[in-house]
Amino acid sequence: MPLRINLKPHERLIINGAAIRNGDRAADILIETHCRFLRESEIIRESEADTACKRLCVTLQVIYLADNPLEVEDLLVRQSTEILKAMPSSAPYILAIQDEVAAKQYHRALKRARDLVAHERALHERYAAAGDAA
Repeated sequence: MPLRINLKPHERLIINGAAIRNGDRAADILIETHCRFLRESEIIRESEADTACKRLCVTLQVIYLADNPLEVEDLLVRQSTEILKAMPSSAPYILAIQDEVAAKQYHRALKRARDLVAHERALHERYAAAGDAA
């Protein structure tokens, strides 16, 4: 069954490493074969990765789009370990990410990583609010 993607005007899409940009109008694209793709809205650029969890997302993006993801998986393990040391409450998120990577479900691992980023953001907001109250 094909996957339908609706692109907004000028929206970017990466398919199997090729960067594609839509024209002036919205467009529907049907992907009829298995491929690796990321929409512009799903991508975290390296310059935007200002936290440990966002850097882990960037690593997962590289793994997802890479022809040989095993080369980068060691970095993912090191980053995961550092996050766990600094933020023990991330354990369920890290475990879910590692399970998806082990199953070679890299796009699902990216979704779990976005949940981790949201958890990290919530913790930062909670600590910032507690600091303001003090």
